[in-house]
Amino acid sequence: MYDYSKEARRVVFMIDSKSFYASVESVKLNLNPLRSILVVMSTAKNTNGGLVLAASPMAKKIFGISNVMRTRDVPKDKRIIVVPPRMNLYIKYNLAINEIFKTFAAEEDIQPYSIDESLIDMTDSWKLFGDSPREVARKIQLKVKKELGIYLTVGIGDNPLLAKFALDMEAKRTHSLIGEWHYEDVQDKLWPVTQLDDLWSIGRRTAEKLNKMGIKSMYDLAHSNPFLLKQRFGVLGSQLYAFSWGIDRALIRDKYVPKAKSYGNSQVLPRDYRNQAEIEIVIREIAEQVAARIRAHHKAATVIHLGIGYSFRSKEETGKSGFGHSMKIDATNDNGLLAAYAITLFRNKWEGETVRNISISCAGLVNDNVVQLDLFDTKQTSLKKRDLDRTVDQIRQRFGFTSLVKLSSVAEGGTAIERAGLVGGHNGGNSYE
Repeated sequence: MYDYSKEARRVVFMIDSKSFYASVESVKLNLNPLRSILVVMSTAKNTNGGLVLAASPMAKKIFGISNVMRTRDVPKDKRIIVVPPRMNLYIKYNLAINEIFKTFAAEEDIQPYSIDESLIDMTDSWKLFGDSPREVARKIQLKVKKELGIYLTVGIGDNPLLAKFALDMEAKRTHSLIGEWHYEDVQDKLWPVTQLDDLWSIGRRTAEKLNKMGIKSMYDLAHSNPFLLKQRFGVLGSQLYAFSWGIDRALIRDKYVPKAKSYGNSQVLPRDYRNQAEIEIVIREIAEQVAARIRAHHKAATVIHLGIGYSFRSKEETGKSGFGHSMKIDATNDNGLLAAYAITLFRNKWEGETVRNISISCAGLVNDNVVQLDLFDTKQTSLKKRDLDRTVDQIRQRFGFTSLVKLSSVAEGGTAIERAGLVGGHNGGNSYE
């Protein structure tokens, strides 16, 4: 057995807003989120006619509706309430929920994990609010329900990993919506798991590789050779072995700071793109969006990367899913230059395949307070273009992106105008209704 006496025991809450998008929409309709039969359905073109983003617990139970189900697969029943997504509204509710968390723990002990999940280290504060962590978790649930109408599911653990396991594998299946895991529970609660990809941090491919090694359960993983795991999976192998024993030494206060920052954007196209001119219009639009983000942070890029994803048919025909290519460039955040570099990368690699996904990212960032001038540029064209880009940025920030767009964006294939109102690829809606 592992000697857990050497491991720190903290009180960590992993909190999930139950069926978040559907719950918010239910609340706005004065319905009980646990009893309503509601589906949040995206009808954006890039979802091939519609996609379920969220379904209420009752919609899942009665009709078997699941997230990412296609519109065509949703049963035609008058009892099902279908609403479009309002991402800005969900962001507003998420911020409000995290503000409530701040009344129970210091801000540095709260880490939003996603739009519907947050980690809270309650080690230093839980005793101020109750006689046990479970009692405090219940008080948080009641406060959020009273003020916002949202039900919370809470996993409690000795570390973030055990809190996550307690949330996913216990809390979501209990009447109280609270689960609690400690190191002593690992043998009884974690090791019997045989569906490895049901666990956080283990994907389908990793699970398949583990199965081929004869590892069919978390018990098997915990009793495998850690050196062989590291040899087979690298650093991930060591992490998997530690996780099988419930070990996670991460501290929420120690915020992760990436060594190398980059900015990027990507789009799933609304249809298959075969025409080179149309593809390059979208590449230019994305490049200019990335350039604007870089300028907003007063940076310039020295590396640009283009990623192209092929359509399903092209993947079958060519056996390739797409390509990615990077190049070093002179430091710039100029719209025209970054777009030109991206288009150059595209022309160098593209061989006529049908395109369905485009991504552009810029890295190697440096401060943009220095401009390298060209001695032969007597009209100071580069400085004028710099000023023009910044002026366009200011106009869009004040009046919205669509207040000023290039003519190419209204041509066939352009997507910038249609996507201007989207948040996370879906309808932003009105956040202040």
